[in-house]
Amino acid sequence: MSALPWRKGIVTRITEEAPQTRRYWIEVSDTDNFDFKPGQFVTLDLPISDKPAKRWRSYSIASWPDGSNVFELVIVLLEGGAGTTYIFNEVNVGYEFTFRGALGVFTLPDTIDKELFFICTGTGIAPFRSMVQYINLHNIPHKNIYLIFGCRQKCNLLYYDEMRELTVKVPLLHYIPTLSREEWEGKTGYVHSIYEDIIHTKPEALFFLCGWKNMIDEAKQRITAIGYDRKSIHQELYG
Repeated sequence: MSALPWRKGIVTRITEEAPQTRRYWIEVSDTDNFDFKPGQFVTLDLPISDKPAKRWRSYSIASWPDGSNVFELVIVLLEGGAGTTYIFNEVNVGYEFTFRGALGVFTLPDTIDKELFFICTGTGIAPFRSMVQYINLHNIPHKNIYLIFGCRQKCNLLYYDEMRELTVKVPLLHYIPTLSREEWEGKTGYVHSIYEDIIHTKPEALFFLCGWKNMIDEAKQRITAIGYDRKSIHQELYG
């Protein structure tokens, strides 16, 4: 764990984003400008155990650095999960989190000279929302960006309207949501067939994977089988 100090942050707003999924806005107490790199995470110290390692829960920052001291987390309630159960049951507006961060190297390259594949499931969309909004805000030059987001049903598509609006604002952004357990007007099935259809011509690309272990493991296997080097793959594991 990083040697960064523990800090305090006050919850200023909570909204329901999807079934069993909430957005939390946290105002950092010791600064007017909480700066971080899109894709980084914070670690919360929750009063759920006497052992530090069992108290800590890390979440990708879902917002982007905007010069303020507020950041956003999007958290799904996990069945049997001590951390998320505590947050959903005990954390209200005014609650003071103890946290450390921002941390992590799951961030954009300094120069975006290759196509980017953002492949995610569930709340794994959080760091990619931060990255795309940051690219839009600063007009950062880039190649094609494929945001491929898998979940079960349309009601689980986090930030759906916002992502669709971003495809109008951000040139070369391709937002491709897919549902595994519901028929709808968009793609169905899992994320893997979607990126495989795009990369069969082997464009120069970087792959960012965020979500559950099974998805990430399978994606790494499929991407390398097509011929990409493991160094082109970056991951942020959930759970």
